[in-house]
Amino acid sequence: ALDVPTGDITEEAALDERGCAATMAFGMEAVAGGADLICLGDLGVGNSTIAAALCAALFGGAGVDWVGPGSGADAAMTARKAEVVDRALAFHGDSLSDPLEALRRVGGREFAAIAGAILAARMQKIPVLLDGYAATATAAVLQAVSPAALDHCLLASLSPEPGQAKVAARLGLRPLLDLGVGHGEGVGAALVAGLVKAAALTSSGMAAAVKT
Repeated sequence: ALDVPTGDITEEAALDERGCAATMAFGMEAVAGGADLICLGDLGVGNSTIAAALCAALFGGAGVDWVGPGSGADAAMTARKAEVVDRALAFHGDSLSDPLEALRRVGGREFAAIAGAILAARMQKIPVLLDGYAATATAAVLQAVSPAALDHCLLASLSPEPGQAKVAARLGLRPLLDLGVGHGEGVGAALVAGLVKAAALTSSGMAAAVKT
């Protein structure tokens, strides 16, 4: 739905209830074909600001506590991002106390789709690698709903975004790699997928050796 922009979170909800539910369902359907491992990242301009708004809604604090450089933002742009988060928090107020309502109001389409994919993978017992600030912030929404929601998830890597490190610590997720990859388009998760495959082959090979 790239031709259907989300709302300005400083003036309205990013998605209406139907749109949020439909986007989560789309994320769930993307996992329906079955898989051994799901790698989740995001692709979108401004998503680090949205991730910061979600984290502020879930954990408290102001925009300055959660924003970071994004894709090379200077000090002035970082301050502007913090202002956007603060305006969104003020506009939506107490409505953000419900995690799923926070996702709908300040999360945006990529975030809702990622949430759906995480949920579907949980139901199908498929392990998930989270990559980037947006995916990690989305995971925080689900853990706020149910503490066991992320038992199938691992954190692939940390980005230079300080907010991601903060939310990862809140979730008890330690990165498998910390290469400082600046984007969350799944690059870190793709690298870690190779590590997971190697671990599985090593484990199965050791088991075979013990049997013989």
